[in-house]
Amino acid sequence: MKAALLFAAIMLVALSLSAIPFTLRNNSLRSIPLVIPGVMNPNLSPMSNSGVDLEAGQKIFFLVKGKKVLLLEVTEENQDQVIDVAALIAQRKREEGLR
Repeated sequence: MKAALLFAAIMLVALSLSAIPFTLRNNSLRSIPLVIPGVMNPNLSPMSNSGVDLEAGQKIFFLVKGKKVLLLEVTEENQDQVIDVAALIAQRKREEGLR
């Protein structure tokens, strides 16, 4: 039992060490709902910042007419970056031909 608990604790520490910290910024005047599978479904308030620590490869989606659209996939390059979510959504909508 102690070995299992120790293993679980070591795994949690290892996972937290590999997380990539960065900031999601909402520069718009509207709330932005996001979908982060297996983690949470945050709602970014207008004119706000939200610090996150996510694993490389984690995908973040935004919603368009109830459909999930990929916003970004977390990479090492995101570390310590501030990501303008509203601007990135506008860019992704243009790329996908969405309104």
